[in-house]
Amino acid sequence: MTTAPATARATTDERALTDLQREHGPALLNFLLGLTFGDRQRAEDLLQETLVRAWQHPEAFDGPFESMRPWLFTVGRRLAIDARRSRLARPPEVGDGILATTPDPEDPTETATLAIDVRKAVRELSPEHRAVLAHIYFRGLSVNETARALGIPAGTVKSRSYYALRALARALPGYRRSSSSTSASSDGASATSR
Repeated sequence: MTTAPATARATTDERALTDLQREHGPALLNFLLGLTFGDRQRAEDLLQETLVRAWQHPEAFDGPFESMRPWLFTVGRRLAIDARRSRLARPPEVGDGILATTPDPEDPTETATLAIDVRKAVRELSPEHRAVLAHIYFRGLSVNETARALGIPAGTVKSRSYYALRALARALPGYRRSSSSTSASSDGASATSR
């Protein structure tokens, strides 16, 4: 004597499901299109899920109502609500367009390109401006130490570093221009405190 496993579920007959889909599918799809704001792909997914629920619950066919349509619409609406809540609970997805235009911070090509552009921009500075930047930013000297090393007043060091950083910001417009201008003024200010 064999018994059916306890995990086996009764499902709806395929013919009944086909008739259900033929009779109520178009109306249900239009209803779901309204709930998904016209997103046909999402509405079709919800329609399929609603029909899967009908297949999994044959007892719904034996209900006291004349038509399955109210049951299908209720299930479809609840699935749409659940799907929307699920989407809102997750962080928004980033499209491929944004990812394609965002440079990889670990990409050695980007780093090398930036280094070449910065070197070119530094070479275009006047020798006086370049000397001040080299002492302050590359050698780590203070304003007073730079003034002694170059034999110029500290105020001149401050002024040259400020104008040199502004020139670099103009020469590198593709590299965070707004933050370059800000860093130029803040770097100039930090140079005064050295």
